Amino acid sequence: MDNTILWRRIDIPGHEFGRLAPREDGWELSGTAVFVHELRPCMLHYVIRCASDWRTVSAWVGGSIGEEEVGVDVTVDDERRWWVNGIEYPGVRGCMDIDLGFSPSTNLLPIRRLAPGIGEEAAVRAAWLPFPSLTLERLDQVYRREAEMVYRYKSGGGRFTRTLEVNATGFVTVYPGLWQAEAVA
Repeated sequence: MDNTILWRRIDIPGHEFGRLAPREDGWELSGTAVFVHELRPCMLHYVIRCASDWRTVSAWVGGSIGEEEVGVDVTVDDERRWWVNGIEYPGVRGCMDIDLGFSPSTNLLPIRRLAPGIGEEAAVRAAWLPFPSLTLERLDQVYRREAEMVYRYKSGGGRFTRTLEVNATGFVTVYPGLWQAEAVA
């Protein structure tokens, strides 16, 4: 299984390193994104813990946006209630996946969890952490598997649509207009 990847950001200067590792009780998706936002250098590290069935159980994002330090600690309980830095976010209750708005890595989570057959689609309610606000919001998404390694992704009621190419691990390798894999190991 490919478990590390390096992406190049296409729309702005930047790169991201991602890693998927098995853990005793599930999976850990981690990485570091380095990019430019409004002429400010940004560096965000993340660690996402998933249960063996790929449900997000916790996430952490830390780093800086320019000179501003950021730290976001997300926890999820068995009833799918979500907290950020100890404050509950009822608007995302029931969501199974976290979606980091600055990273292509988290597309892997619903792809692995749902594993739709070719021609099948699945609706997903994600707890979205948009950048730069880093405040959880509900984001309805649809993943349609077009071919063995190709998914049609829609969010925002179809206002945002992309055809994603993935590798056998589920990492996005081509995210048109946003990300391109440069190395996979």
